Amino acid sequence: MSRWRALQDADPAFDNPFLSPEFTLTVGQLRDMVRVAVLYDGSDIVGFFPFEQHFPGIGKPVAAGLTDAQGLVYAKDAEIDARWLIKECGLGVYEFDHLVAGQPLLPDRYEKHPSPIIDLRVGYERYTESLRVNSGKTYKTTLAKQRKLQRDVGEIRHDFATTDQEPLHTLLSWKTDQYRRTGRTDRFAHKWIVELVERLLATQTESFAGVLDMVYADGLPVAGHFGLRTRTTLSGWFPAYDTSYAKYSPGLIHHLAMAEQAAAAGIQVIDMGRGQKEYKEKLKNGELAVAEGRVARTSVGAGAHWMLRVPVRKTRATVLANPLLHRTADRALKTFGRLRTALQS
Repeated sequence: MSRWRALQDADPAFDNPFLSPEFTLTVGQLRDMVRVAVLYDGSDIVGFFPFEQHFPGIGKPVAAGLTDAQGLVYAKDAEIDARWLIKECGLGVYEFDHLVAGQPLLPDRYEKHPSPIIDLRVGYERYTESLRVNSGKTYKTTLAKQRKLQRDVGEIRHDFATTDQEPLHTLLSWKTDQYRRTGRTDRFAHKWIVELVERLLATQTESFAGVLDMVYADGLPVAGHFGLRTRTTLSGWFPAYDTSYAKYSPGLIHHLAMAEQAAAAGIQVIDMGRGQKEYKEKLKNGELAVAEGRVARTSVGAGAHWMLRVPVRKTRATVLANPLLHRTADRALKTFGRLRTALQS
């Protein structure tokens, strides 16, 4: 654990809570397929490779489908061959969709995606100055809606880094409603994911913690977010709000409040994660890059994986890259979500 943290602290590329040992260990308590390969150079530990081992010889990131940062944590002078590594791990293929920059796992061919960030290294005031320049209308409108929310409903309060389980479950219920409303799969229908979030919220150390923050109006919860942090990076994970307050743009109100409190707590970067969301475009003042692809060696499992996964991934990438196709697919999902909600009610 100590060596893992030391390697993580040594390189800014690894400064993400999804790459912290606490995250892998917590998921490993709930998922039997979690493994960690420890890499040595002689007697020295030079790297850690957390992964999930699926049948038949398919490797995935820990908590695949949930994580916004993936890959090895390793010493920069270590020479690591990707195909040798996955062979030693008993894998025929390792697939990823949020691989952080500079990884030896990066194959010759891969897809690169932006991961929007709120850069607070120059302070919250300088960040809001950049918003006024680049997203002035959004910033002014959000402040105006916050004032209107206070006039219409009541005093606004922001609880940052609370460890109370009750508001967490309020947030998760909003997120479930959002998944259903937009036609997405409800992640919190899986009991282990709910328990994972609960355990991560209960994990509070100097170098890693679950961070829950909520905005209230007249004592009523309006919007919130649950994410994870290292000492200096907060990873956006599950933001949501009560749709009955939608006209006030509670999500934007919350994100500005969260950025201010995070900066005061020493957070330098809020990584909002890969994905084309309107609120991310409005709030970002920088970007990181993550990669999607796979490392494979010749094997039956790798061949079967290619046939099942790669054409689907390429089709999805084509849709996301084409604004017209993306809007059409998004409308179709939302229509499906409305029909599903109507049938369940």
